[in-house]
Amino acid sequence: MTSDDSWRDIFGHDDPYDEQVDGIETAIETARDGGFTVVEGACGTGKTMLALTAGVDLVRDPDSDFERVVVLTSVKQQLRQFEQDLRTVNATLPDDWTPVTGLTLVGKADVCPYNRENAGGIDDGNVYERCETLREDTRAITGEGGSTTAQNLVSRARSQQTGLADSGSQGRAAARFLETADEPTPYPPEMPEYDNLEYCPFYAQFLEDVPDDGDAVEAVPFDFDGMGLIDPEQLVALSVQHGTCPHSMMGAILGHAEVVVGNYYHAFDPVTAGTFTGALLDDSTFVVCDEAHMLEPRVRDLVSDAVADKTLRDAESELSQVIQPLKFEGKEGQTTADADLVRGELGDSDVSLTELEETREFVRDLREELDRRVTAHLEREHRGWKSALADLPDDEIPLRPPTQPQEDEISEWAAGRGYHDGVWVRAEAVGAVVARILNEAEDEEKERAAPAAGRVLGEWYRNDHERYFREIVLERTWNEKEPRDSWRRAYNARFAMQNCVPSDAIGEQLGEFGGGILMSATLEPLDVFEEVTGLNHLEREEGRPVVERTYGLNFPGDNRESFAVDAPKFTYENRGGPDEESQTRRMYADALREVATETPGNVLVGMPNYAEAEWAAERLRENPRVEKPVLLDESSADDATEDLKAEFFGGGSKVLVTSLRGTLTEGVDYEGDRLRAAVVCGVPIINTASPRTKAVRTAYDRAFGDGFEYALTVPAVRKARQALGRVIRGPEEVGVRVLVDSRYARESWDSVRGYLPESEREEFQPVSPDMLSLGLERFWRDRD
Repeated sequence: MTSDDSWRDIFGHDDPYDEQVDGIETAIETARDGGFTVVEGACGTGKTMLALTAGVDLVRDPDSDFERVVVLTSVKQQLRQFEQDLRTVNATLPDDWTPVTGLTLVGKADVCPYNRENAGGIDDGNVYERCETLREDTRAITGEGGSTTAQNLVSRARSQQTGLADSGSQGRAAARFLETADEPTPYPPEMPEYDNLEYCPFYAQFLEDVPDDGDAVEAVPFDFDGMGLIDPEQLVALSVQHGTCPHSMMGAILGHAEVVVGNYYHAFDPVTAGTFTGALLDDSTFVVCDEAHMLEPRVRDLVSDAVADKTLRDAESELSQVIQPLKFEGKEGQTTADADLVRGELGDSDVSLTELEETREFVRDLREELDRRVTAHLEREHRGWKSALADLPDDEIPLRPPTQPQEDEISEWAAGRGYHDGVWVRAEAVGAVVARILNEAEDEEKERAAPAAGRVLGEWYRNDHERYFREIVLERTWNEKEPRDSWRRAYNARFAMQNCVPSDAIGEQLGEFGGGILMSATLEPLDVFEEVTGLNHLEREEGRPVVERTYGLNFPGDNRESFAVDAPKFTYENRGGPDEESQTRRMYADALREVATETPGNVLVGMPNYAEAEWAAERLRENPRVEKPVLLDESSADDATEDLKAEFFGGGSKVLVTSLRGTLTEGVDYEGDRLRAAVVCGVPIINTASPRTKAVRTAYDRAFGDGFEYALTVPAVRKARQALGRVIRGPEEVGVRVLVDSRYARESWDSVRGYLPESEREEFQPVSPDMLSLGLERFWRDRD
């Protein structure tokens, strides 16, 4: 124990667990040395309170350089848990302490008053683009050289709130307010206009309140000091009462909050981190990465890049709009930008007309090459595809052999067509100039395609060919506007760059923080986790300590039973397709039946993929011994998943079958008696035949020595363990956890038993398939 246990004043409960004491003090000491604590803690460890207590103690310590805690999580439910625990902290602080100021970060869609109420022509599909346009228009109207003031815009909008009531009111005036977060706003539901130009009155009020020195916090109309946590609903309610923009309020308060709760993309997305949250990502921040087993795959997505066929098309059009005034000057025809404007902007930049033309030609040829390659692929792999567009699957077209790092075929094609290095490199600068010219010409600041396309083309040229895998990705869609025989009717196509090994990107960003804690219930093996997140590099090269802690389940062992069933491996070679009645499939169907029938309560079944989940559900439904309703989770929208979850939780025992790669086996709290058993069939290793998977495995082979282990096996075992972790969520809960596959049960050349923490290996004792029923019956009999 450290000599200073001031953290106990912050800890929100009377008696911390021993694991919490050790974890808090370890995290504080490690962070003081600029290091990171890696914690695997089973459910019930109290990881959230542990992390908050350590971070807030450092922030409140006058001898510490830490000014804030930034919490990053990939799961909304965990975000809510941090909010709840911060409220608990504030409720139990000593009387002479001020509350810890906290703020939850969400997107514009969650806080925009118009979007929340589907008003003003704003909805989830256009909220970001509409918001940026409205803000730019509002600034243009009220800024230097504008035609009016922000205060006038606000007054106009407030005066438009009154209209005539229906005829039944006999012409009496009736106030019409937009309402959201249970609060009326001072503005009408319709978007107001000034000189036929729409503007946002909430943003106009914010601009009116910002002082001349630009300190946005002075525009906050409520006293947030001493409020404690401000969650999104509170932020919206407080803001709209004063007629000001909730999203702008979030940005204004952001730098003054002691605890900021957000998503991984707030720190690791290059765009978001570089603009909205960048000021928080420095050595005065104590970072908490929750659900850290997801850090590697989530950041890989964030630091990978792509440019879509539609973006290239729009970029070509924008380039043409800028080129035409100079090429056709003096001829009939309308242009969106006049020649003088284009000449002036080019003169003020280092971009020439020749570069504009060359970039346009390059983008046009890229689209033609994309069309040629997609068509050739479909002719080769899907004969007769033009008559079966609706049946085409998502697809990938690799641009180099996935297992052989080398220059990609598009780069080779470009060189063969005479497109030199400068065309790639200068594309981003050309795109920026094009956007500036069009925005000025059209007097409308909006997102343009040319800069986005140019940025990706530049990255395509700069990124190496070992860690980055380039391919054409075909994503299913349906666009009636495209010709009936065009693949564009069925697909969104994009040139994509997969960052196969994101450890550098993760490690570099973590290195910007002063220290922190990375935690999850499923991080083992910790040495692998530290490799793939770049933590080991920070320790070896920068001398920043990385300290490990592993805490097992601290709930009563008598309340749970754990089985590792020694059934044949659930691999395609052993089981065959879902329509085959192999001996392996029969054994797994029997195991599922035993768990479903012997368990007095809800049962969660996790299968390697959705196709196998469908098979399992069918087998359970057709078995006369299974009397419980069997629910099947299919790959679907969030609303459908929420409805299914509610049905599972609502009344009567059921079986829920899902994919281990879905959303119902992670981040969902099956507390109380909502779940009595979880069974996992097979090791959910992703499709190894995918070109992208092969490329990632090859890159991991080169980076870490064993790509199959690092890229495939370890993440798969974590997925299985996450599903099992749904069962026992509290000290009074009772349940059964079942792993079915010999790779969990015994040591062999492809065993995964060694990837379980030692405590779990001790609990998951191997049993033969014919003994599972006896073990289940004995456990539940003893609970009666």
